Amino acid sequence: MTRVNIDPGICGLKSVVVVKKKDKQTFTVQIQSDCEMVEKLGEKISELDMMDVFKRILDNPVYVEGSKCLRHTSCPVPSAILKALEIEAGLALPKDVKIEFVTDE
Repeated sequence: MTRVNIDPGICGLKSVVVVKKKDKQTFTVQIQSDCEMVEKLGEKISELDMMDVFKRILDNPVYVEGSKCLRHTSCPVPSAILKALEIEAGLALPKDVKIEFVTDE
């Protein structure tokens, strides 16, 4: 099981994504979120295939369904879902991701 806690920033609507291996190629996705749109996305992608991590953004089921459910295009949840899938599938090692805003003074 791979669990990812997502603090998306200024909206403050935190999410938890849990990806579990079902069989060699198939994984279940469970999402709990303070955001109704992210919850809806979780309902649409409750199961993913390992090969989904290799699909282009326009063909990727996480982003395809995300484009239907999410109004905020920079939401980090879809990326986090795919990162969790990579880890659970053994295709990557777990390492935190960070976006840092730097302002010139």
